Amino acid sequence: MILSRRDTLKLSSLLPAAAAAPSVAWSAPAKTPAPVALHWLEGTPHMDLGQTLGVAWPRGALPRNTGFAVQANGTPIPAQSWVTATWPDGSVKWTAHALPIPQGPTPDGLQVVPAARPAAPVERVVVEQHAQGARVTCGGVVWDFATSGQALIRSASIGGKQVLGPLTLVGAMAEGPDGPRTPFTGTVTRLTVEQSGPIRAVIKVEGLHRPDAKATLPFTLRFYAYAGAQHLRIVHSFIYDGLPASDAIAGLGLSAAVPMHDAPHDRHIRIATDGATDGALFAEAVRPLTGLRRDPGAAFRHAQTHGQPVPPLAQMSAAVRDKLQYIPTWSDFRLEQASAHGYTIEKRTEPGHAWVGSQEGGRAPGLAYVGGASGGAAIARRWFWETYPSALAVEHAASDTATLTAWLWSPQAAPMDLRPWRGVNGMEGYDAQNAGLDITYEDYEPGWDSATGIARTAELTLWACAATPASDTIVAMAQANAASPRLMADPAALHAAQVFGDWSLPDRSGPNRTAIENQLANLVDFYSGEVDRRSWYGFWNFGDVMHTYDSDRHVWRYDIGGFAWDNSELSPDLWLWTQALRTGAAQPWRLAEAMTRHTSEVDTYHLGRFVGLGTRHGVQHWGDSSKQPRVSNAIYRRIYYYLTADERVGDLIADMADSDHTLDHVDIGRKVPGAKAYSGPAGTFDMGFGPSWTAVAGSWLTMWERTGDKQWRDRLVAGMSSIAALKFGWMAGGAPYDPKTHKFSGPGDHIALQHLSAVFGAVEVNAELIQLIDLPAYKQAWVDFCQWYNAPKEEFLAKFGPPFGARNLREAYARMTAYAARASGSKALMQRAVAEFYSGDQGLGTWDHDPRHMVDGVLEWPQVSTNASAQWGLAAIQMLAIAPQELEAMAIPPHHSSAQEPRH
Repeated sequence: MILSRRDTLKLSSLLPAAAAAPSVAWSAPAKTPAPVALHWLEGTPHMDLGQTLGVAWPRGALPRNTGFAVQANGTPIPAQSWVTATWPDGSVKWTAHALPIPQGPTPDGLQVVPAARPAAPVERVVVEQHAQGARVTCGGVVWDFATSGQALIRSASIGGKQVLGPLTLVGAMAEGPDGPRTPFTGTVTRLTVEQSGPIRAVIKVEGLHRPDAKATLPFTLRFYAYAGAQHLRIVHSFIYDGLPASDAIAGLGLSAAVPMHDAPHDRHIRIATDGATDGALFAEAVRPLTGLRRDPGAAFRHAQTHGQPVPPLAQMSAAVRDKLQYIPTWSDFRLEQASAHGYTIEKRTEPGHAWVGSQEGGRAPGLAYVGGASGGAAIARRWFWETYPSALAVEHAASDTATLTAWLWSPQAAPMDLRPWRGVNGMEGYDAQNAGLDITYEDYEPGWDSATGIARTAELTLWACAATPASDTIVAMAQANAASPRLMADPAALHAAQVFGDWSLPDRSGPNRTAIENQLANLVDFYSGEVDRRSWYGFWNFGDVMHTYDSDRHVWRYDIGGFAWDNSELSPDLWLWTQALRTGAAQPWRLAEAMTRHTSEVDTYHLGRFVGLGTRHGVQHWGDSSKQPRVSNAIYRRIYYYLTADERVGDLIADMADSDHTLDHVDIGRKVPGAKAYSGPAGTFDMGFGPSWTAVAGSWLTMWERTGDKQWRDRLVAGMSSIAALKFGWMAGGAPYDPKTHKFSGPGDHIALQHLSAVFGAVEVNAELIQLIDLPAYKQAWVDFCQWYNAPKEEFLAKFGPPFGARNLREAYARMTAYAARASGSKALMQRAVAEFYSGDQGLGTWDHDPRHMVDGVLEWPQVSTNASAQWGLAAIQMLAIAPQELEAMAIPPHHSSAQEPRH
């Protein structure tokens, strides 16, 4: 089916992720592409909580009004489909497909079939919008959303009976990390129905956590309802707009009121624990009937432990029945995940009395339930232990209304400390700051290390339950939320669609290609393991990796300036996504997914003077004074967006569209020694082609594809044409830029080959731009840059004369040499490209075996850095696509063989 604009258009000045053209009649194209197979990343899950996935289609193959169906082992199943991107000719480029909750076993053998009628839904999501909010009905549950006030959801009911009361955003703010705390409750300011079914509905709710305070903490929540589901998926995002010295978040959570109609012995608490994978739960009652001195009877004990209503009390042993009132009721329960390696569960009878330790463990999956025979609710947070300090709490379970809270930041933990990690240390001026950069690699500047404007996104699931679910169901719910099962389109079909530039499917048809493929897999495996070995976890940290290793201490340089957190430096996210794209493997996908959630939020400014820019790598994610679009780069988010149709990431890409304007008051080159004051035309500023313009161009490209609005293409053409008009084109490195016309100006008559120009996505976005926009002069300007960056000194000087500046990242730039060789048809240039790649110069090097080995009990990769790993990975993938035979024809140098492996 094709969704109408009414169903999908967001109320925003920038068109959204799921927006589609007005509804049109279904029609089949003259030539239909083959169906696209889908696969589960980690195998068919036991429970699926709802799927939305993206599929790419070849240029010109499908008209905009094409219909789509989804089949499971050849049998049509209901699905909701919409177009998320089009090619320049208006044909379909990307589509998104939502599937309902399976009513039986999770389907397998899935494929998306173009030019086919979708199966009629058995169950529908129904959305009714009214002045006070919206009502969503799915899976027999009616969810009542509010357009204003403190309740995000007023209530949820099943069969006319309320099982859930108001859902609110709660928390506390401290006056500095050590100051007194003030509680708050969020306020809704806007509700938008982004999709209204029949398979998937999306309700967007916006507001402020603290509407009457200076630090308001703006939020956006999206609630996803899938046909047949008794739950909602929740994506919660907030922006920190406080002052770190005085505004410390001391608690942040989603809290639901749960009516408690049953007798205390029929009220159940369920908390998933780290033994949940083995069927273990923390499962207790508000008034326990087990373990008493007197036995109520086996039927009563069995019913309570299995979450079922107990038999009539008349059947209970009088020795217990007559003394029920003397059995204490337990009102409050909490699980505290204080670190990635340990949690505690405590309970108490009522406020004012002591907490009793109940259980300890390692890593809780993050689900809690409260309710009974008359209904209840469960809430779960994904990446629960990974983003500690988190918590789950049940309060007032012995009263008429319990409170169920998923704490994103536990109020039992110390308040968030977002203050700078260091003092000025004599670096008030640029000279001292450059000296500091020279020794610690940190680009420090007073006042530029603020966390104000960063954000964070959390994913949760909220269930409305008619009664206490069985223990194995609770376990499955916890597992499904934590694992977030994911469908992905067949990599071969994605490759055939020719999206995302130069990449190939895995190729092990020769020993050299096998070695490269093995190293690609081994690198991903190494970083995946490092996340856990090095405990790269925590609320603000999870999803990032470290920049550079310290082989003397056998640790990553977590405390050394710019060598600490990576913040997307040299494109690790792009490397991981491209590897996931070509392999369909879970390991790179999950690494890249967590990295996208982190870097697009924490490492990027969403308001304030740095809005639209990101922060260079450092000890704190926001601490370095270099604020650039190379970090907030839309290119790093595009693959995830198109593979999932994730609306939050779609918003973040759209937010980048005007980030070029921020550079008019954030001068990236302000500290360059010997730099002269900018003297270009009024209203312009200097902009580099590589790290800056291509990062913003990635947003314009995505917006053009998503909306079809030619203004985005015009911005791209303005930049491309003006770069091509410069004497040395891309080799000029940068030029005066006018954000009103989106053009560069000036003679461009000086060559400035900068080693960072193409390692933040410029290679990848240019491959797409040249594919989509026919500007021969721009293509030639790019090819010239690709050919001459790595050129031997004597050839360069013979062509251009002096000076011959310093070069770096020769291994990484080999793929650009290969691009130029393919464009020119030069075999000699292609051989040079392969030699550059195998040289390992200023890179990681290609090994003919797995180089990982133990050093003093620590697993290490020789001379590893994330810069080198990410750029080797991207270069390897693109060399395999451009020069597979040439890679096989040249021997991998012996200095990367086992005979030369570093000794320790």
